[in-house]
Amino acid sequence: MADHLHLLAESDADLPIISALMQDAALFGRDIAWQPRARRLVLIANRYRWEAKEKTRVRSGLRIDGVLAAQRKDWPGRDAILALLSIRRDGDELLLDFSGGAALRLTIEAVDIVLEDLTGAWGANTPTHAVL
Repeated sequence: MADHLHLLAESDADLPIISALMQDAALFGRDIAWQPRARRLVLIANRYRWEAKEKTRVRSGLRIDGVLAAQRKDWPGRDAILALLSIRRDGDELLLDFSGGAALRLTIEAVDIVLEDLTGAWGANTPTHAVL
């Protein structure tokens, strides 16, 4: 696949790129796995391809290594559909903010993230955000 992404983020400067590429990625709560012994958090999502000319999504994996602890906030459950809004750094923590107020707070050793597209793309509507 010529437009298949495989990116590595190793510094704070890399985070805005990963965050922008993952913005509006849709996933189930069950598609997130924290592996404490491996110090790793992995999620699989249907990523909207903001970088593409066509309106498409692709199945992508996001692996965050060096995770010392993970906390959930306002977590809706395994079967809830979540939209990832942003990934940002706050000191020694990495924050993953989802629609509806759900969030993951990861205590990390350093920025060590891999984003990889796992499938080909398929047609999709452009994500919209409700304004209250």
